[in-house]
Amino acid sequence: MKKSIGFVVGMCVLLMSFQFRQQKDEEPETKAQLGEKLFFDPILSSKKTLSCASCHKPELAFADTTQFSLGVDGIPTDRNTPSAMNLAGRVQLFWDGRSASLEEQAIQPIIAPNEMNLPIAEAVSRLRESKFYSKYFKKLFKAEPSEKNLGEALAAYEKTLETANTPYDRYVNGDDSAMSPEAIRGRLLFIGKANCANCHSGEDFTADRFKNIGLFDGQKLKDPGRFKITKDSSQIGHFKVPGLRNVAVTPPYMHNGMFKTLKEVIDYYNRPDFFIKNGVNRDLSLSTPLGLSKEEISDLEAFLKALTDDRFVSKATN
Repeated sequence: MKKSIGFVVGMCVLLMSFQFRQQKDEEPETKAQLGEKLFFDPILSSKKTLSCASCHKPELAFADTTQFSLGVDGIPTDRNTPSAMNLAGRVQLFWDGRSASLEEQAIQPIIAPNEMNLPIAEAVSRLRESKFYSKYFKKLFKAEPSEKNLGEALAAYEKTLETANTPYDRYVNGDDSAMSPEAIRGRLLFIGKANCANCHSGEDFTADRFKNIGLFDGQKLKDPGRFKITKDSSQIGHFKVPGLRNVAVTPPYMHNGMFKTLKEVIDYYNRPDFFIKNGVNRDLSLSTPLGLSKEEISDLEAFLKALTDDRFVSKATN
């Protein structure tokens, strides 16, 4: 299975205790703990007003529930903020896949003008001038802060943000009562009639692939996604398939946050032409309506909610 019980318990303890390690006088003993302090420290934004956690909120499965998060100058981001959890095994990051590692990804929000808006040279300079950070980078990395070890520290923390304590995990581990009858039916639909598993596969329900699900029409929906990176016209409208763990906690959905609820998302896949008639290069798997009934849509929603880690259950949306 995805993680051993001991590993899961350890991760729960780590996440539950993050607030206690924000005190400056507590010494980080690992690179991950140093990365955690950096993740919550506004020192990495130009005006020292935002941290990584400002948009990747721990109580919301390290995502944001606004359509577009606001950067340091109140400028909205270009795309909806995805969860920073369950990324340890990912090989392409961001909606357009522009980063190939967590270490590389971790730097991008810092330097992005509409996010933290801090040149990397200035970020490194601030850390070197900080007695606290200079001391612990030297202790843990045997070097002064740099772009490379800053990315490594943040990535080390992000790699601890794994979840597997869900009704679904208990169900596949042999507890037949862990999921509701609705969620069990929804799982069968997910694998079968609804064809969700065609894209959302693996332990974290993402195949690390890019798909065009029809959310580009060149008119109202103008974000070309992967095409911005590759300049390959066959990839216009392609976006990275997101993982689905804790998805019930992270509305709104899609790269542009256009759907407010899971039911809206499922309804879109059920009849995409009802929402967007002229999606350019839409994947052929969406060429025919799924024909899901209201009950089947509710069952699918129940299954998606069963992917919620126990610590976030109270935040799961209806």
